[in-house]
Amino acid sequence: MMNSDKEGAATASRDKLADDVSSLRQDMAKMHDILTRFTSEAGGQAARTVRNVGHTVASQVGSTASGIASTGSDMAASATQQVKTFTNELEDVARKNPLGALAGALVIGVVIGLIARGR
Repeated sequence: MMNSDKEGAATASRDKLADDVSSLRQDMAKMHDILTRFTSEAGGQAARTVRNVGHTVASQVGSTASGIASTGSDMAASATQQVKTFTNELEDVARKNPLGALAGALVIGVVIGLIARGR
């Protein structure tokens, strides 16, 4: 009788083990499905985040470029205005003192000639 009790216990243990292994396989399959969905959703979310960051960076670069272009245009307009003002002042000086303007032009010409000859 002891043998049959041992065999019965062994069979019960084996059946219990088989049930546990089967349950474990089902749980692992569920975990695999959950991880697959999670990975898929995380990948989709990462792609959306990267796309949003790309749009944001492109927008900022565009606004920075237009700001730089606007600043460059303003600087060019300012430089043009300053040159016009300087030219008008030189004309006024030449009208008020024509001999001084000629002497200044002569000195500038000599300096330019010396620089050119020194090369």
